[in-house]
Formats: sequence, C-alpha cells, structure tokens
Amino acid sequence: MTFFFALVIVLGWFISYYFESPGILYFAVFFAIFMNIFSYWFSDKIVLKLHKARLATRQEYFDLWNATENLSIAAGLPMPKLYIVEDSAPNAFATGRDSSHAVVAVTTGLLSILEKNELEGVIAHELSHIGNRDMLLSTVVVVLAGFITLVSDIFLRSRIHGGGGRDNGRAGAVIVLVGLIFAILAPLAATLIRLAISRKREFLADASGALLTRYPEGLASALKKISSVPTPMRTANDATAHLFISNPFGEKRISGLHKLFMTHPPVEERVSALVGVKNI
Repeated sequence: MTFFFALVIVLGWFISYYFESPGILYFAVFFAIFMNIFSYWFSDKIVLKLHKARLATRQEYFDLWNATENLSIAAGLPMPKLYIVEDSAPNAFATGRDSSHAVVAVTTGLLSILEKNELEGVIAHELSHIGNRDMLLSTVVVVLAGFITLVSDIFLRSRIHGGGGRDNGRAGAVIVLVGLIFAILAPLAATLIRLAISRKREFLADASGALLTRYPEGLASALKKISSVPTPMRTANDATAHLFISNPFGEKRISGLHKLFMTHPPVEERVSALVGVKNI
C-alpha cells in the first residue's frame, strides 16, 4: 500500500514538474484519497447493482441462511446481509465497508451443485474476507491502480497531441524521458501489485475459512466443483473479478508468467494448500 501511494505521488510530481504546475501534485494526492473514501462507502451498492443481486430471505434459502448465521457466530462477526445472483455459473463474493455493513452474495448455480459441508466452506471463506478486512484493502488497491492508469493515460495522450511542458535542455530532456518510461510502466506495476495482493488474500481467506469450519476438505471439494464448471458469469467484470471466490470468467489452466496476471491462484494450488494433496 505504501508503494501504491508512492506511485501516485511520484507520478503526480513528474506531471506537475513537466507542466510547471505544483497544483497537479496536490490534486493527484487529494483525488486518490477522495476516491478511496468514496469507494469505501459505496462499493457494496455498486457491486450488487453490477451483478443484479437480490436480497435473500430465510424462508427461501433456509440452508444458506442457517450456515451463514452459525458460521458468523463462530467467527465472532455480525451476520452479513445475504444476496442471490441469478446465474448458473457457481460463484460467491463478499463486499461492504466493514463487518457491520458486510454483504455475502452467492449465485444460484453455486447453491445447486454444493453439498452442505461444501457450502459451509465457501461461506467460511467469504466471512474470512470480512474478518480480514479484505474488502477495504481490495477497494483501496483497485482505486489506486485505476487512478495511476488514468493519470498515465492522460499524460501520454497530452504528449502525443503536442501538449506543452518543460522539456528544455539536457537535464529537462532526461527527466522527460524518465517520466515517459515511468508513465508507461506505472500502470503495469500497479496492476501486478493489485493482482499479487488479490492472490495472497485468497490464500489467506482459504486458510482462515478452513480454521473456522475445522474441515478444509469441504472448501477444497467446493473449489474443485466450482472450477469444473467452465461457464463464465453473465455479469463477469474485470473491475470486480478479484472479489469472487473463483475467477468469474471461468477457470483456466495457466502456468509460468501468466500467473502474474491472474486475480486468483490456480485451483490446484489452493486445494493443495488446504489438504496437502500434491496431485489433484
């Protein structure tokens, strides 16, 4: 997170230097903080609308409600609001600004294929995200990464279209060259950091969920079932993909450098970490 803020400040400083306007740096920092606060308060409403989620009732989804209520008590957390996403692709996510305003949403496809202990494993995973404050962390990371990309794009477009700026003399030319390289690479660096954080938090939520249920095999079995359905969600979105327990675009076997660009660790690695199985 410190490195993220440093990226924002360095990028803002360079652009303010280039355009000879210190106000740009102040605006960059202020805007980053403002967007963090806005996302913190309204992220749950935005995500629920994006995925067309509806509120679940105890009468309609008795097993889901009871599992969530019991696990919330065991975790020492307030019971989150439950939402249903009408989608045949099995998946689930948690969102909200804190444990008192948390939301857990599951798809109808998830409820149709999981047994009781598997469902409990998934809910425990999502409650662990809430207890570990991952919603706040992921919101801040996404906003900062998006902001860095936006600022870099604006600067590069201004250069392409001949925007004025400081590029006189040898020293000025060197600074501009370094700044151009930084503006090109900063969005990539921000994206890689965001994805790395997302993968680490998934591993942590798996471990925390297994401790909560005392039955890691339940979550491991659920992950294998979820990954066996290649159908992507109808409302799959790059901006919210990191929130889900599994990639909403469908699981694919990826290795090597491609892992750096994944929002989730490979299912095989997650299952292996849960139950110690080397060959899935």
